[in-house]
Amino acid sequence: MQEQWQTIRESLRDTLDPGTYKVWVSSLAASIEGTHLCLTTATPYAANWLRSRLAGQIREAAAPVLGCDASALVLEFRSASTSGTLAAPSPSAAPVAPAEKAPAASAPSPGAAMQQGVLPMPLAPMPRMRPRFRFNFDDFVVGSSNEMAVAAARDVCRDDGFVETLFVSSASGMGKTHLAQAVGQTLQQAGEGAHVAYLTAEELTSRFVQAVRSHDVETFKEQMRQWDVLLLEDIHFLQGKDKFQEMVLNLVKSLQNRGGRAVFTSTFSPRELVKLDSQLASYFASGILAPMERPTLDMRREILERKASLHQVILPDEVSELLAGRLAGDIRQLESCLNTLVYKARLLRRQISPEMALEVLQQYVSADCGSPDWDSIVKLVCKTFGLSTRQLESRSRRRECVMGRNTIFYLARKHTDMSLAEIGERFNRRHSSVIKGITSLERELARESSMGRQIARAVSLIERNAGLGCPL
Repeated sequence: MQEQWQTIRESLRDTLDPGTYKVWVSSLAASIEGTHLCLTTATPYAANWLRSRLAGQIREAAAPVLGCDASALVLEFRSASTSGTLAAPSPSAAPVAPAEKAPAASAPSPGAAMQQGVLPMPLAPMPRMRPRFRFNFDDFVVGSSNEMAVAAARDVCRDDGFVETLFVSSASGMGKTHLAQAVGQTLQQAGEGAHVAYLTAEELTSRFVQAVRSHDVETFKEQMRQWDVLLLEDIHFLQGKDKFQEMVLNLVKSLQNRGGRAVFTSTFSPRELVKLDSQLASYFASGILAPMERPTLDMRREILERKASLHQVILPDEVSELLAGRLAGDIRQLESCLNTLVYKARLLRRQISPEMALEVLQQYVSADCGSPDWDSIVKLVCKTFGLSTRQLESRSRRRECVMGRNTIFYLARKHTDMSLAEIGERFNRRHSSVIKGITSLERELARESSMGRQIARAVSLIERNAGLGCPL
């Protein structure tokens, strides 16, 4: 049953607006019996909202999973706070007159809600009570490329530390999330009762939207005032969102005035975030700025050895040298290659050998490990998306052209030493357009939408064919 509901949720995540999915669908509990789907919400208001606005889309997502027509599916909404249920009418029941339109997808005012016998949905608790952290400092490999960031992050965790605000920037896959979670886990284990909030900038804005729709902004603000430490990732998602920037600015001011601490992460440094309020950028830059670069060869070897020990595997020195030497991209790629190697050895019941490592490496790097450069990236992106260089350089807003340009921006930022301005100049774009393109692509990758999965496959293929996992 849970597998069926997970499949339905993934379908809804791909079709609904991300904010709508997070606020109304992600927390639903489900029970399934045959072609009967019952969804349990936190409040009667939430059940009523889903019934009136999303029943049709839920039916369309659930019908193929449950093996029936949408008209035959019985959809029921139940509130956890009451014993009553709300059944969504089947498509054949009580047809709506053609001139009648569905109500706008906005919450009724408190007064109107009272008249309807429905109360506004209470604001979901903000993430302040013991969020789960998977990573710690002991698992983090320290070297010349990240030692400043790690030292500052450890200082944030000390009562007598002087780092109150830390801004960590790096390309994707360099360990920003690991470092932020290590701070959270250390503070939790200290057991001093510090209220730690850990979330992305996009999650914070979604919760702010939820508070506005629920007419419960004061509760939202009160919850934020209880935070002692804020771990906020992907700050670049705030660019161009003036209202949300104002909200975050007030949050940071309040936190600093109360002696709280904050760790921010981003793909870009504060000075590169051009569509950001100058005062907010000043607060981000008021503490320690710690960029993280690609791991060195020695660091990559140590990462492999540590990860191998977690699999209870002893990695031969020649295999460690081979993988570390050929995979100089992000750490996720390094870990993925090692995982594939370990699983292959176990499935085949064979010892890990250099020959097996070479077989696995073919899935990650090309045989010809040329240095990654702009021309090779552009050539492979054109081949992957079926585009010409002229089309990429044009002002076309075709989906393929936009995806192709953004992919080039992303790969050039990740694998070359070119500045944002230099990348933009190649396509006659401002560096703010490069930031926007990279942010858009990262958002799709993070959401794991159908487009995000398509982009991930394209990026993986391009990196492999360009030899971007090879030594730089």
